[in-house]
Amino acid sequence: MTNLISPAEPRDDLAPGRSSGLDRDTLVVAGVVLLGAIMSILDTTVVNVAIDRLAVSFDSSLTTIQWVVTGYTLALAAVIPVSGWASDRFGTKRLYVLSLVLFTVGSGLSGLAWSAGSLIAFRVLQGLGGGIILPVIITILTRKAGADRLGRLMAIVGVPMLIAPVLGPVLGGWLVDDISWRWMFFVNLPIGVVAIVLAQRVLEADAPQPAERLDFTGLLLLSPGLTLMIYGLAESSPYGFGDPRAWLPTLAGGLLVIAFALRSWRIAVPLIDLRILVRTRAGAAALVFLLFAISLFGAMLLIPLYYQSVRHLSALDSGLLLAPLGVGAMLTVPVAGRLSDSHGPSKLPAAGIPLIILGLVPFAFVTDHTPYVLLGLASFVLGLGNGLCMMPSMTAAMQAVPEAAIARMSTSMSIVRQVGASIGTAVLIVILSARINHDLSGVTGTHGGGFASLRGLPAELAAQVERPLAHAFAYSFRWAIVLLMIAFVPALVTAIRKPVNASSSEPRA
Repeated sequence: MTNLISPAEPRDDLAPGRSSGLDRDTLVVAGVVLLGAIMSILDTTVVNVAIDRLAVSFDSSLTTIQWVVTGYTLALAAVIPVSGWASDRFGTKRLYVLSLVLFTVGSGLSGLAWSAGSLIAFRVLQGLGGGIILPVIITILTRKAGADRLGRLMAIVGVPMLIAPVLGPVLGGWLVDDISWRWMFFVNLPIGVVAIVLAQRVLEADAPQPAERLDFTGLLLLSPGLTLMIYGLAESSPYGFGDPRAWLPTLAGGLLVIAFALRSWRIAVPLIDLRILVRTRAGAAALVFLLFAISLFGAMLLIPLYYQSVRHLSALDSGLLLAPLGVGAMLTVPVAGRLSDSHGPSKLPAAGIPLIILGLVPFAFVTDHTPYVLLGLASFVLGLGNGLCMMPSMTAAMQAVPEAAIARMSTSMSIVRQVGASIGTAVLIVILSARINHDLSGVTGTHGGGFASLRGLPAELAAQVERPLAHAFAYSFRWAIVLLMIAFVPALVTAIRKPVNASSSEPRA
């Protein structure tokens, strides 16, 4: 059996200062797979702004139509765990092309949907393809670049990961307002076809490992476990954690994930080898990435929500106000990539998290009339920190494992990202809803319900809730800062740890 815990010989290619530039062939491969990354990541946010329009189009309730988003997310969570095994078993090129086909076909069918039920079903198909795309992309790039150039190559992939939350609402708002909601899905068709053709022509076919057996028991534990956890966390948004519709599936999913972890530790070839996380520095990088994802993705949900609910801006305008965040990220992502290759990626999150905290401070004291210029500058600083955190954390995890474990580690980091984002959005939305119930019940005359209690208020009453609603957002942003402070602790510990000598058999963090 292949040794996945430690490399067979010293990894001198990881020594600081020995990185070389990216050759043309590597950049071409990165450009090809970037098309898939843009499609799959953008689609996680572009549909959010169209929920109300879809409910009207299909004469459906918001509760039902919300499954257009939830179904896609759950499909991602269900299929991600198998992507590492499938990459090894069938080859990354074959699996990547298959995922593109599923995603593109799902997009076309979603644009042709005739009912809420058909749209939800087609979104699930789309999610099955989208969940495979990103982990396979990371595996392809890691194997193509080699560890010494991984930082700069991962920075290229980081662009759509960081920009999607900004561009998604802008693109979705424009298409919904000026064209048709169907074009949110049809726009993927030409991109998907081009990506499939280029992938077939450019990507090298890698040798599959047919002897590797799928851990079916592990899959039956982990995929439903993650799906139930994320479903429960999503349900906590409208109902709160105390409602059985939220805590019961979350608890059941958590127990399945724990059972998977216990079993994974004992068997020889598990679906995801958790021993790698414990016995290499990948575990520390994954912990930093999880805590960072929980805090950042939660805050990223609150910012446009504040613009739309307190300042009454459109989805398009809200997205445009987030543009400085994307600009900041684009400035630091290439720098972070070069620094990761020359000095190691582990120190960068410890520098980025304070910038993110600084960027969130104005939002932690936001009011119903805070100047947009100040919030735009804060978003820019937030983007600077974001660019120093996300991809270096993933790079550190990928560099810390031997080549034989790359596919499984990319799967693990994709799971960490998805779970972290789900936890963060659920926690901060529950905090916000609880604060709304506490501060606004006397104004609206309702008790409980969070945002639901604010719908359909008369104009005069709606004006009265703007100030206390802004205070509720400020309170929630302070909790996002608290979560980031918690994430800073392992990031700082990782940064100040003594680097591993190049002659060591353990990969550099």
